[in-house]
Amino acid sequence: MTLQIKSFDEYKDAYRRSVDDPEAFWAEQASTFEWREKWHTVLENDFITPDVKWFVGGKLNITENCLDRHVKTKPDQLAIIWEPNEVFQKPLRLTYKQLLSEVNKCANALKEMGVSKGDRICFYMPMIPQVAIAMLACARIGAIHSVVFAGFSANSLADRIKDASCKMVICSDFNHRGPKTIPVKEVVDEAIKMGCDSVEKVLVFQSTNKNVEWNPDLDIWWHDIVDRQDDVCEPEVMDSEDMLFILYTSGSTGKPKGVVHTVGGYMVYTCFTFKNVFQYEEGDTYWCTADVGWITGHSYILYGPLLAGATTLMFEGVPGHPDAGRFWRVCEKHRVNQFYTAPTAIRALMAAGWHEPEHYDLSELKVIGSVGEPINEEAWHWYDEKVARGNAKIVDTWWQTETGGILITPLPNITDTKPCFASYPLPGVQPVLVDQNGTELVGNNVEGLLCIKFPWPSILRTTYGDHERCKSTYFAPFKGMYFTGDGAKRDEDGRYRIIGRVDDVINVSGHRIGTAEVEDAINQHSGVVESAVVGYPHDIKGQGIYAYVKAHHEIVEEAHFRKEILDIVTKAIGPIAKPDVIQFVIQLPKTRSGKIMRRILRKIAERDTSNLGDTSTLLNPESVDELKEGAEKIFNS
Repeated sequence: MTLQIKSFDEYKDAYRRSVDDPEAFWAEQASTFEWREKWHTVLENDFITPDVKWFVGGKLNITENCLDRHVKTKPDQLAIIWEPNEVFQKPLRLTYKQLLSEVNKCANALKEMGVSKGDRICFYMPMIPQVAIAMLACARIGAIHSVVFAGFSANSLADRIKDASCKMVICSDFNHRGPKTIPVKEVVDEAIKMGCDSVEKVLVFQSTNKNVEWNPDLDIWWHDIVDRQDDVCEPEVMDSEDMLFILYTSGSTGKPKGVVHTVGGYMVYTCFTFKNVFQYEEGDTYWCTADVGWITGHSYILYGPLLAGATTLMFEGVPGHPDAGRFWRVCEKHRVNQFYTAPTAIRALMAAGWHEPEHYDLSELKVIGSVGEPINEEAWHWYDEKVARGNAKIVDTWWQTETGGILITPLPNITDTKPCFASYPLPGVQPVLVDQNGTELVGNNVEGLLCIKFPWPSILRTTYGDHERCKSTYFAPFKGMYFTGDGAKRDEDGRYRIIGRVDDVINVSGHRIGTAEVEDAINQHSGVVESAVVGYPHDIKGQGIYAYVKAHHEIVEEAHFRKEILDIVTKAIGPIAKPDVIQFVIQLPKTRSGKIMRRILRKIAERDTSNLGDTSTLLNPESVDELKEGAEKIFNS
């Protein structure tokens, strides 16, 4: 079995071994899985090109390790519990044996539709069991899944389909989300009309009885093809470095990046981190509230738990539906032992019902986690007092889409916890803080840019179709290191606190939104000359989006103009990227070379104008007072 650390001495020993001899340490973890052929080289490490390979020459199929090996020893153990959106609907429970059967049927259906190893399959689905089944079915036959959060616009979906040349889209007809029913297939249809010529089939799961537009040459109902398949499917033998999935993440430029993860290293690392960060024990019920459209859903709803033979709970709904007690009711109902959610959800639940958790029996909880962004101190204490109640420990985890798994976190009942600190690196993770010149900042009580100086097994391998972008974004800024894009502090005891992004990316409710992407969308409005977008502190979301917009003409109907801009952003990216504040401006502050001074715009949005630095060197220094005045009107309205 994968090493499970049980004491601080064991943590120190594992960490030391993982740094002194990383190849031996990770070979030990990898050897606990089933391989068709063992690797001949543990690690090929080139952090310059970059070209990192783990378990080179190893042959395997990740689904054999997620499913088949558990079916041999515990076929009737629950693999997935699905809690539907509506409280009156019954949960669905799938054992490991049942899940393997469903995955095999879906895999055979995909093969019948012409899908083979290496094909890219785009998902645009709600949080229903079929999304997990179909993702695993892709991995079973060697197809590469690319899951897009089913809240993105048709434009955003089309961009991702085209970038990966996806052969198929798998979706539902509609998506139940809280009190809303969202027309999912309608968005897919719209996206495909935007030049997605690579798409040959659309597989549609029917979740409602509502009518949808139907193209018999393209569209196939799930129940018409999957349900009639044989439930045995021989897994495709994959190389350790074959692609498992592509997952798109916003960058500081407008075009999203397709982060690539491969089979072997991702498998080893997600299982290791799942078992250790959540201290999962046989018989526990684990619940991560994320969506599979994000990396958290991939690693800690699906792959990590199933690799560890765990029971993982999938939730279709939203935290506040039908009321602020929904999360706690689900924890009580399913006797949840490990609970993993985002600070945004925690803050929203605090605001909706400060004492609400007290009405529920949460005594089974042993570990409660936080993911997606740094958690603020007030939310941390509320989570600790109202939810943990002395029974559970908080793990405030830091990691990224690009890292594949958690890198820095406390270990429950093993390492200490400190509010707002992600704390200590996991074994195999070697963080460093550097200054702007790349000089390492040694010792404690320092603040700098967070880099990792040695690869871990689930590090991204490339950005799909554009390796140069991978290099320039993550590996070129500081030679021989992976640059996270985050600033961080290291305290007197060596704990890490993540301060936030240092590039033009805003972390909205744990989702990274590129400012350039939002600006591009706003600038599509014929009445807009230019715009600048920055992040600012938001009570619920952590960061909100603040847009400064310069119009071609005097604005008569501000509310109407604002609505038009929000509609364009929704259509171009999705509702998640809508600015929370739009300030119409006469001019934007610029340097004499014409560069917009976003530092000043951030300060004004943050209501921190006491020290804006020397503004006299600006091309238009008078703009600063105009902006401050306009912002005050908004704040006071």
